[in-house]
Amino acid sequence: MYEWCVRPHCGAVVLFSGTVRDHADGRDDVERLEYEAYDEMVVPKLSEIVDETRARWPDIGRIVLVHRVGSLELGESSVVTAVSAPHRPEAFAAARFAIDALKVSVPVWKREVWSDGADWGTNAAQLVSAADVMSEQPGEGR
Repeated sequence: MYEWCVRPHCGAVVLFSGTVRDHADGRDDVERLEYEAYDEMVVPKLSEIVDETRARWPDIGRIVLVHRVGSLELGESSVVTAVSAPHRPEAFAAARFAIDALKVSVPVWKREVWSDGADWGTNAAQLVSAADVMSEQPGEGR
């Protein structure tokens, strides 16, 4: 993903990887996570995020958005975003927006598994449009 984002006119590539950790709200014994997605809506929602990111930062180069599904072990990447841009402020801002938008607009659900049980993640929220995601990042085009 990183190599694909490298472009001759871009001097910055920002890559974010969200990994499976061993704790969650109120639990310190998470063993793995299981992700499910509404498959028919994932690609359109990811495309919406890419379009909105490009509208806000028109000079960016390439964008990668990936969210894995299935069972993931501690330390594995569950979500990755990468953005290239001519300069680092725009690359950081666009990458931050992309991961923030992905978390609130793509229909992916997380189940936390521990030694004596499992339950759905507690941070579920109503999904929103990428256009409605606020960004306080410098260099934003709007």
